Formats: sequence, structure tokens, C-alpha cells
Amino acid sequence: TEQVNVQLQQRVLGVFPNFYSSYIWDAAPMTAGQKYQLAAHSLVDPFSFVGTGIFAAAEQWQNTFPGYGQGARGYAKRYGAAYADEALSRMIGSAILPSLLHQDPRYFYRGTGSRKARALYAISQAVICRGDNGKMQPNYSYVLGSFAAGGISNLYHPAGDRGAGLTISNGFLNVGAHAIDNLAREIGRAHV
Repeated sequence: TEQVNVQLQQRVLGVFPNFYSSYIWDAAPMTAGQKYQLAAHSLVDPFSFVGTGIFAAAEQWQNTFPGYGQGARGYAKRYGAAYADEALSRMIGSAILPSLLHQDPRYFYRGTGSRKARALYAISQAVICRGDNGKMQPNYSYVLGSFAAGGISNLYHPAGDRGAGLTISNGFLNVGAHAIDNLAREIGRAHV
């Protein structure tokens, strides 16, 4: 409980949430309740809303999902869809499936070895995770959660953009972003 409470306060440069990083290599496994608590906390963090706003603005500028239209109404639809994508992915991939499959949703900071070894470790952690038993295993929770959230997004994205392509692109985008996030956590830690 104490380790999770510390994680809930972690921020990079005092601003960017870093709730899913553990700097304790042999940290105790999280309970299902703690996994849900961490996911919910990350979704209501003010930066989550700001980040979603920036992402929606980029989609508006590039006219991603043209079925939403332009103007304030189009931006609001993009914002809602982007937040729903994040919320679904976070809850399914970091709380629901990790609880059911007994996997730990946290990134465990390595901090030692060459930059290349640390970078490869960080990127691999998008598809490999630690089980609640402490052993490394395929990250079924995050990968399946990303694609499940991508599939559910077909319910609220514009009709012309729905289908397998949306599911696959959202799934791969989420897993790729997770790898980049892990890389920033691992390599950027020395500079924070």
C-alpha cells in the first residue's frame, strides 16, 4: 500500500504523471483494488485532460476522423473520443485484465547497464511484463487491452472510420506509445 501511495505522487519535472513507474525492483505485487485505484487516479489527473486536449487539437488540425466535422463541435467530439479511447485502454489494459491475469501493470525501472541495453529493455516492456508471481511473461493484459479498447472505439467513432482498420490502428498505436513512454521513463530518469 505504501509503495502504491508513493507512486500516486510521482511526477516528472513536477508536472507529468509517472504513476506507473516503480523504482523498487522487488516491489510487492499490487492487489486488484490497487490496480483499479491506480488506473482511476491516472484518468482523473489534470494532466490527462490537458493531454487529451492537445491530442484532440492535433486531430482537429489534421482533420483526423473527418466525420466529426470542424469547429467547436468537431473538436468536442474528437476530445470525447480521445478521452474514451484512453479511459478504455487504461481500465482494460491496466486494471481489468491485469487483475484477471495476475499481471503487474507497472514499469519497473532498470537503471543499470548500457544505454542500448536499457533502451531495449524499456521497449520490450510494452509486450513483456512482470506477473504478480514476480516472473516475466507476455504482457497479455496491455496488448489485449489495447486491441479490445480499439474494438470498442468502433461504437463511437464516425461511421466512415469504423471497422477492423480502426481497431488495429488504435491497438498498435497504443502499444507503440507504451513502448515510447517506457523508453522515456528509463532513459529520461537519469536527467530528472
